[in-house]
Amino acid sequence: METLEKFHEIARDPFSFARAAKAAGGMNIMGYVCSYAPIEIISAAGFLPFRIFGQGKNSEKADAHLQSYCCGHVRNALSDAISGELDFLDGTIFPHTCDSIQRLSDLWRMNTDFGFHYDLVVPVKVSGENAEKYMTAVLRRFRNELESAFQIEISDDKIRAAADKYNRIRSGLKRLYALRLESPGAISGSDMHAALRAFMSMDPDRFLDMLEALMKHLEASGPLAGERDGQDGATPKRLMISGGICDSPDFYSFIEEAGGVVVQDDLCSGSRSFSEQIDLNGDIIESIGKSYLKRIVCPSKHDDLYARGNRLLESAKKAKADGVVFIFLKFCDPHLFDYPWLRNLLKENGIDSIMFEMEDKFLPDGPFKTRMEAFLEMARNR
Repeated sequence: METLEKFHEIARDPFSFARAAKAAGGMNIMGYVCSYAPIEIISAAGFLPFRIFGQGKNSEKADAHLQSYCCGHVRNALSDAISGELDFLDGTIFPHTCDSIQRLSDLWRMNTDFGFHYDLVVPVKVSGENAEKYMTAVLRRFRNELESAFQIEISDDKIRAAADKYNRIRSGLKRLYALRLESPGAISGSDMHAALRAFMSMDPDRFLDMLEALMKHLEASGPLAGERDGQDGATPKRLMISGGICDSPDFYSFIEEAGGVVVQDDLCSGSRSFSEQIDLNGDIIESIGKSYLKRIVCPSKHDDLYARGNRLLESAKKAKADGVVFIFLKFCDPHLFDYPWLRNLLKENGIDSIMFEMEDKFLPDGPFKTRMEAFLEMARNR
């Protein structure tokens, strides 16, 4: 399908796509490094929100500034910035998340010149009235800073219109997820991965049109295909993926080749980034703040002691997952700290899991596939 081919093209090289879009339409592009960045306000200001997934073509440029134990996402993003790969950006936004992202912001400010640079200090504790008041104040200040820096007016009406647009995108992505959950054979994991990557790199109007075209094609295909048979003729095991940012290779194809099928995810570059709709009534800045605080909690944030585990377990059960695959960037402390408890919680509830650590963008397919096949065989024998 042409739409899927375009999604794959953008996912393979989002930098070239953004550079071409800017040259063709004079579009301003605002980079961001975390899904807590308020894309509705960025879009209302006239910018294309562009999530930075590092390619790391000149990693030695970042090595001079970073310790060896910094995660690949931070290393690759800094490499791209210093080497000029991100020359199409008009600014960058750094939400307050993990220590590595906070230090990346400092290094970015000292070693690059993208014009606009902003640290968005969102609250660590995301529940309670005080968190909501604080988040609203942070977003109001962010809007004011954008207006002052670029001599523009970002009205409530513009923000509301952008929020409505992103609400429709979120609804469309949830329909796509529901379709995959009901019938995993309807769309491959690789296609889903490409669509999500394109969402974070494209103009929202264009992406919404393409997403609607994709959904019409999939929903009009008659009785949807069931779960694809594995190579040995067995029904693939239903799996859920959990982890952090995935500026990673397409590991979905490795899972499918091993005999599994991904029916749900808990990824910050996946379901966490569009879990909550925004209430368009009342104070729109306050509504945006509340929606970001209510979203599936990130391990760098705090709701309550059991929120992340309970949400993961609930999602795995709803997806009827036979197992959970944890994929972490090496040295991603927030996710790795959570892992032992999450693994034990799943085990106590009869759900197997396996964990992989990924170095930069490298995931060796041989060992990965061997371990996945062994894990799936174990799941078949339960």
